[in-house]
Amino acid sequence: RAALENFADELAKQNNFREKILRESDAFTEEVASALGVDVPVKIAVGIVHGLDGVGADVAEILLEQDAELFPAFLIDDDAENSPVNITHEKNLKSIYRKLQMIFQTPETSFNPRKTIGWSISEPIRNFGIDAQVEDLLEEVGLDPILANRYPHEISGGQCQRAAIARAISISPKILICDEATSALDPQTTKSILNLIRDINRKLELTVVVITHEMQVVKDICSRVAVIENGIIAEEGSAVEIFSNPQKEITKEFISVVLSNDLPVAFRESEIKSEKSPGSLLLVRLIFIGDSADYPVLEWMIRAVEGVNVTMLFGNLDQISGIPFGRMIIGLSGDDSKVELALTFLRAQDLKMEVIGYVRRHDSALDQSPV
Repeated sequence: RAALENFADELAKQNNFREKILRESDAFTEEVASALGVDVPVKIAVGIVHGLDGVGADVAEILLEQDAELFPAFLIDDDAENSPVNITHEKNLKSIYRKLQMIFQTPETSFNPRKTIGWSISEPIRNFGIDAQVEDLLEEVGLDPILANRYPHEISGGQCQRAAIARAISISPKILICDEATSALDPQTTKSILNLIRDINRKLELTVVVITHEMQVVKDICSRVAVIENGIIAEEGSAVEIFSNPQKEITKEFISVVLSNDLPVAFRESEIKSEKSPGSLLLVRLIFIGDSADYPVLEWMIRAVEGVNVTMLFGNLDQISGIPFGRMIIGLSGDDSKVELALTFLRAQDLKMEVIGYVRRHDSALDQSPV
């Protein structure tokens, strides 16, 4: 209650909702979430990995840390009778915990330091009367069962996070919330934990909600993404849609960390113009998604449009949530009619195209002053 009061003071001090927030905190509603400045009713599809990313993701973290049992009431409607989960009475909390489990940024702090890893993993099994074996759960997450007799400080951070995942899946929840689950781990361990979360999602058909500030995490495992800015959902869609065609500036900034949209070095300092000038190239950005990433589109274009000159300036083939994702920047030159035919050909292909404009290399001979 005290934590909620402090939270309400911070987020609602500029409006008249404070008393309403505290009065209705036992029946946390979308209206109260809105009063807090938090637009969080994200539609989560069952059985996928959904990412919450952005500077406002801290708000979601605070909500989860203060009252984790409140989050699914307005975030996920997963009731068998298709009605919201009633969280207004304490007797219902156990059923919610049965459906929802969490793993945290620093897993070692979520374990009792005086108890062995095996004892901690078995705690929810005992509480819910589940027929499961700790040794089997440890093997499920890639750990040697002998680690069940170790204490949290006796194993590595990666092993501790795997043990936390074992504890979370021990009661077969429907939803697994990962709160910055890899941000405290080294890159190699992060990759192995993400692979484990992806495998669990597929094998157990578990819905995973990932709260993170790392777009690389979103890119690697999330099927859908909601980008949050100042507690408001700025943009939402499939991971491929968000990465291939971001609409909001905050989304573009986050994506640029892992997928740079900068022009090649030789053109960055040059002015982009809408009109052709001597020595300039018409720069075109191409994005290939799925099977189209394997198509030899440039070869087809060169064969179809004789007389157009094509310069390959940048190319990259990657994956987003397991889907091939290719990016390319080319420079077109030649007769205007030929260049227009080339653009028409590209528009007809199974790809996304952006005409950047006419740019001249900043180290072009035409830019050099005579000595």
